[in-house]
Amino acid sequence: MKCSAFALVLLFSLLIRPAAADPYQIVTEEWAPYNYTENNQLTGMTTDVVRAIMGLTGDNFETVVLPSMRSAKVLNSRPRTILYSMFRTPDREPLYKWVGPIAEESIYPYQLASATPVNTLEQLMHAPQITTRIAGLIPNTLEAKGFTNLDKSATGSDQLYRMLLVGRTDIIVGDTPAGVVYYSRQLNIPPATLRRIPVELYRSSLYIAFSPDSEDSVVAAWANALETLRSSGALARIQRRYDHLVE
Repeated sequence: MKCSAFALVLLFSLLIRPAAADPYQIVTEEWAPYNYTENNQLTGMTTDVVRAIMGLTGDNFETVVLPSMRSAKVLNSRPRTILYSMFRTPDREPLYKWVGPIAEESIYPYQLASATPVNTLEQLMHAPQITTRIAGLIPNTLEAKGFTNLDKSATGSDQLYRMLLVGRTDIIVGDTPAGVVYYSRQLNIPPATLRRIPVELYRSSLYIAFSPDSEDSVVAAWANALETLRSSGALARIQRRYDHLVE
């Protein structure tokens, strides 16, 4: 009888015990040169930083590459999720926990060098069409600035350049200057084919974003590890590996 009662107590304690928390998962997207796949391997400047951080913290979290919109949805819906690289904006500020900055970057529009030059914000806003990715920070930012000429049909960066090259659009926007250099090389676009329009449409710093349920101790460990990389010079060395992807 005593054994039976003990077994009942043990069973009850197991039933009411909280379920084990989901393991942390890292999500990212194709956005060179910060996070992208090459020869079926995930690489990029921010990828290298994240791996270096985990080397210091002892973490070995799974990393999944997803389409841009899906990665954002996972960050907003799955517990214990980490996303990189993400621009830290006022709207996003209260939604996540942040580790960074890793780098400060700008977004410019591009056109063919053979086209009639566009040089001002006013000219951009009155251009027949500006093509961006289907959704995300850039089209949202441009719409907030009053742009009404956006073609949000590109599903990825490579599609932006292909559309520009075949004349399906006159202006594209979506990548940093380093990203434009990377995709130009990937698509064998000859040098001087593209022209950067001298209008900075967006500038911010890239961060690692944690879902709001993430433990403060984990976020703090990552922040401390990043500062260790920065103070030791390791962060600068990682960034220099990608110096060839600048204009």
